[in-house]
Amino acid sequence: MLERLVIKNIALIESADIEFAKGLNILSGETGSGKSVILDSLNFVLGSKADKNMIRYGAEEASVRGEFSVAPGSAAARALEELDIESDGELIITRRYNTDGKGNIKINGNTVTAGMLKSVSQHLVDVYGQSEHFALLSEGNQLSVIDGLCPEGAAVKTDLSEKIARKHECLAKLKKFGGDSAERARRLDLLSYQIKEIDEASLTAGEEDELTAKRRIIENTEKIASSVGGALSALNGDGGCLDGVSAARRLMLGVSEFGDNYSAVADRLDNVAAELQDISDTLSDMTDELDFDEEEARRVEDRLDLIRSLKKKYGATVEDILAFRQKAGEEFDLLSDSEGVAEQLNSEIESLNDKIYSDCVELTKIRKKSAEKFCGDVVNELKSLNISGARFEVSFAEYDRNSAELSNSNGSDKIEFMFSANKGEPLKPLNKVISGGELSRFMLAIKTCLKDLNGISTYVFDEIDAGISGVTARSVAEKFISIARNTQVLAVSHLPQICAAGQKNFLISKAENGGVTTTSVKEISGDKKVEEIIRLTGGGDTVAARQHAEELIAQYKH
Repeated sequence: MLERLVIKNIALIESADIEFAKGLNILSGETGSGKSVILDSLNFVLGSKADKNMIRYGAEEASVRGEFSVAPGSAAARALEELDIESDGELIITRRYNTDGKGNIKINGNTVTAGMLKSVSQHLVDVYGQSEHFALLSEGNQLSVIDGLCPEGAAVKTDLSEKIARKHECLAKLKKFGGDSAERARRLDLLSYQIKEIDEASLTAGEEDELTAKRRIIENTEKIASSVGGALSALNGDGGCLDGVSAARRLMLGVSEFGDNYSAVADRLDNVAAELQDISDTLSDMTDELDFDEEEARRVEDRLDLIRSLKKKYGATVEDILAFRQKAGEEFDLLSDSEGVAEQLNSEIESLNDKIYSDCVELTKIRKKSAEKFCGDVVNELKSLNISGARFEVSFAEYDRNSAELSNSNGSDKIEFMFSANKGEPLKPLNKVISGGELSRFMLAIKTCLKDLNGISTYVFDEIDAGISGVTARSVAEKFISIARNTQVLAVSHLPQICAAGQKNFLISKAENGGVTTTSVKEISGDKKVEEIIRLTGGGDTVAARQHAEELIAQYKH
């Protein structure tokens, strides 16, 4: 339930703090006074798209805070738990938006995204206005209404979804076979050629890098040989390093008996001599390895050309080529047994289609049963709203096994709301026969029938009483009172009967002060409520008008 709405700098509202009652709350005021701004503010805090044009002229930021009470275990409470937001029955949403196009949203002090906000707010408030009238004319929305009336259909739809998912899996596998037998044969030939070509190449991981390194050595053999030979000569030639170190070692050994420090130097020279000899041997081996002939060079180049050719076909690296080979092998194995597997899959798909059709038929039966009761309830409500000759039916399009929609988890039903407001007139699609005033009452009848089913604790009606007056207006007021016994109602209205029925009334007015126009929201009761009803009746403030307003209020004592 919406307990409080605090608005700052929205359109013409500089500041408003509105505390709502549990039952029927009525908002009224002159045309253009700003009644719609209240609902725009509520929609904003519930997650509707923000717009810089909504910020009051001259202000830098607009904000709205909505304070709600939520029952333990309700859909809203569960949504908060899923977001890991704590609540002791109180839910506070704060939303800000500034002229830079930036804003923030908080739920109970926790910063959330717009998507997270909507996951909660969708369970709090149901707003019905002229646009929702038109939404009801959509076939998809009509089917959603019927499904909301038959929870037992949810299990069938779940089963339907599982069967359709399995069917899609089978179709996806079947698609991998590449169509008919001729196409699969062509695919097998191609895969066989590709597998053979890669296998004959006998590639190994890292081979290309090794070949590239060897080619560089071959291309630079002369330079490498010159450097290795020069280094070997410097170490091992006449008067080279090894001779010098050996001479120094012999000299130091001759004096090692005269002190440990001489002996230590002799040992170190011994180690240096051993290391230099090892380096000399390594250089000698390198010289032997540099003996490349033209055939070896050609072999390396041919191998690299082969790898380049395969890379153009199968992947950017040797590893990619090997991965392609593995995948091609798996597909080849699958296609090799394709006829048998395809037959099994087609058989399973056909069996699934039979079961899906059976679920669709069962779902239709459930929907028709619920729709029949729903239509009866709506007709009874319409009669109490002075459409005594109303007839309302839900038309289900016929289908059979061949025409059924077997890939839709919502079933095969195509429905249409059929309506006749007057006796003797045939049933026709709702959008072709219903007038504005009748549609408003039709919507109200539907909301009355649905009020205990969707778990929403607050209904908002935005001037759905348009186009009605007199006795019908009184019936609408009584219907609002009926809904408000179990569900909080906020109604924007211009009818005196509905204003009189309000448990809590708010007057929206516009005033100019110092060249600035602002909208204010004030709770009215007693004489102020009487004065507003007199204004709505269009008569002057006479004794008779006042008496009539007081009588109206007395009729709707809650």
